[in-house]
Amino acid sequence: MNALVIFSLLAVLMLTGMPISISLGLTVLTFLFTMTQVPLESVALKLFTGIEKFEIMAIPFFILAGNFLTHGGVAKRMINFATSMVGHWYGGLGLAGVVACALFAAVSGSSPATVVAIGSILLPAMVKAGFPSRFGAGVISTSGALGILIPPSIVMVMYSVATNTSVGALFMAGVIPGLALAGVLGGVTWYRARKFNYPRQPKASWGERWISFRKSVWGLLLIVVVMGGIYSGIFTPTEAAAMSAVYAFIVAVFIYKDMGLKDVPKVLLNSANMSAMLLYIITNAVLFSFIMTNENIPQALADWMLGNGLGVITFLLAVNVILLLAGNFMEPSSIVLIFAPILFPVATALGIHPVHFGILMVVNMEVGMCHPPVGLNLYVASGITKMGITELTVAVWPWLLSMLCFLMVVTYWPGLSLWLPQQLGML
Repeated sequence: MNALVIFSLLAVLMLTGMPISISLGLTVLTFLFTMTQVPLESVALKLFTGIEKFEIMAIPFFILAGNFLTHGGVAKRMINFATSMVGHWYGGLGLAGVVACALFAAVSGSSPATVVAIGSILLPAMVKAGFPSRFGAGVISTSGALGILIPPSIVMVMYSVATNTSVGALFMAGVIPGLALAGVLGGVTWYRARKFNYPRQPKASWGERWISFRKSVWGLLLIVVVMGGIYSGIFTPTEAAAMSAVYAFIVAVFIYKDMGLKDVPKVLLNSANMSAMLLYIITNAVLFSFIMTNENIPQALADWMLGNGLGVITFLLAVNVILLLAGNFMEPSSIVLIFAPILFPVATALGIHPVHFGILMVVNMEVGMCHPPVGLNLYVASGITKMGITELTVAVWPWLLSMLCFLMVVTYWPGLSLWLPQQLGML
């Protein structure tokens, strides 16, 4: 009964158009003051211990690194490198968009940043080359979602905070599914370009490829710094985030010189604003999780499912439906912080690996970012292309359908997520 009251109150507040963080906070406070006997001292203590986790420090650093690279010319150099490698295939510029999104995702950790950085440069070039604007919008909107699956990923850090799962293991677990999804999106792009005979770019020589690689190498090296540092044990994921912020600053200001020192305060301010917003959501989500646990809602759900003989297959299918529905109304960070504390205990009771469950949630978030009515990538792409949400929804459907099929593969094939971290001795 209490669970119904909590979620009904949260749903009503969200339907009024109130930001998710404030809706969470008001739900928690209303429930605490009217329906429980929990002492406020324990609430304050839980709030403090909930947000003092070392992993949370990674979030502002990864945001800062992504902003330095977005404002700098890293995206343009990555597009040139990707175009030189695959531009001569069917739908060459579209394929270059998928590759560039995958590369930029690996250095920014953010889907909207990837869509903005790659889309604002590549979409006008695709239209100029003779591609329909819908094709380009479909490619970039869906490929941009790779930003939260290919590590480093801010959403994975959020899941780690909510469930106490290893960030390093999550990062490594995202590598193979991330590359596989990039391959799936690239395959759809190639097939549609071949079917409709879209233009191809002249084939670049190996000399041109080497020049474009050399120009983009400083941005690509950030992937090596983060992933190599974590894997080799030189630094933790949180320290890797700090290193990536410093490295991105040096690359953008002193190596590429796309930014001057006078532009740095603006980037710092933007990053601080975004970080503060996410930390506020985390704070309220910690309290929400505390109420859930205090009312034994996750445990009751687990007991009910096990008592009714519902197995792993049914549970995972239900999780996908719940998360895809949540993706209609909320952005990824909020979804992870609200649903992970509820669903995670049930998953562990059923013997589902925490890392596999984390990757499953992240892939659901990716799909949610690409479908209406609140698909964040659609709104970002709409701002770049000046296309309406309805038109964009029609544009993305072939790629979105392939992402749903990929979600089913990730859901029922744990080895896809777990193989790499197991080989690296992280599990």
